[in-house]
Amino acid sequence: MDDNSRTELEAATFRRLVQHLDENKDVQNIDLMNLAGFCRNCLSKWYSAAAENKGIDLNYEEAREIVYGMPYFDWKDKYQKEATEEQKAAYEAGNREHN
Repeated sequence: MDDNSRTELEAATFRRLVQHLDENKDVQNIDLMNLAGFCRNCLSKWYSAAAENKGIDLNYEEAREIVYGMPYFDWKDKYQKEATEEQKAAYEAGNREHN
């Protein structure tokens, strides 16, 4: 596979992941962190860092709007729920770092 094809496939896969997360807003970030070790905010940080590496001016908040499909605080107000004690305990037990 050539590099251009790989890049196109990776981009399509990322877009599908973002679409899947958008279609499953009931999946909370803490659930993602506990199960997979990353969340929507991590994706946003990675997106922003990739832009910076390419010399593209895209800050973290702009990247979050791409990943969340709307401004983060709007998404948070509409869809984020308070984490349960069980979710918090699982997060603490996993002692995960998020980049």
